[in-house]
Amino acid sequence: MKPFLIILIFVIFATGCADKNAFSKFKMNEAQELSASSLQSSKVKTKDGKIKGIFSAIYLNEVYPKEYFGDEYFYIYMYLKERGEGCSLDNIQNSRLKLKLNSKTPIEVKQLPHKNRFSDLTGIENEWNLYYLVTFKKEGVKKLSILLESDQFSSDLLVYQKDKQ
Repeated sequence: MKPFLIILIFVIFATGCADKNAFSKFKMNEAQELSASSLQSSKVKTKDGKIKGIFSAIYLNEVYPKEYFGDEYFYIYMYLKERGEGCSLDNIQNSRLKLKLNSKTPIEVKQLPHKNRFSDLTGIENEWNLYYLVTFKKEGVKKLSILLESDQFSSDLLVYQKDKQ
């Protein structure tokens, strides 16, 4: 009788957890789920390995395909320890920072406030990050490699594989 009770208790505990997954604990809409799989981050490091910040990107063409198509759109947010003149992406021509997609510079960079329409995709909205909507010209390639760099530091390459052309 004891082995039967032990097995019964084990089965009850095991079946109580069987149909749950990570998303059952969170209420996420489809865009948030897609952005979670699209979000990539990299440390921003100097040539000698010192960490200067963090750089994150979400490929919006995958998250909002009906709204963002034609060109390549990214929601970028970053934190840099040292923010001085030229340490933003606002002025593409005069910035020390260079953002490149497959070695090409963006055609448009729009700085966003810390509370913006993409904040719910990441759950991050603070005043010390810089937020951008960045547009690159579409080139018809399946592999997109995005990089943030300056003369003093760079991020690792963030690579996105497009499913469709």
